[in-house]
Amino acid sequence: MRVMVLVKATEDSEKIGYAPTPETLKMMKEMGRFNEELKNAGIFIMAAGLKPSVNGKRIAFDGTSRTVIDGPFLPSRELVAGFWIWEVKNMEEAVAWVKKCPNPMAGPSEIEIRPFYKMTDLI
Repeated sequence: MRVMVLVKATEDSEKIGYAPTPETLKMMKEMGRFNEELKNAGIFIMAAGLKPSVNGKRIAFDGTSRTVIDGPFLPSRELVAGFWIWEVKNMEEAVAWVKKCPNPMAGPSEIEIRPFYKMTDLI
């Protein structure tokens, strides 16, 4: 089962992104160790952090019309700050790995797990 593991943004991550402070450097080292564990377990496919939404664009669709909306976007807690793609046996395995994850933010944070569609789901 392939899943996307979404690190939800926070007000702080949207304000400053990942500034190189002693706290963020420590967190990045811990996350690097966690990523090595995922690789050694054979479930890691890829991961990336995303810049704050002030650097992003949204394109709104309405029929044939397209409207470009500049970031930042609100509310912060609805945004994604980073992600992994994992290949796991089932959702329970994904949950178990997320529970081992270091906190990806300086304060309270959330991680969401979403399975990808398989072709058999669509036909």
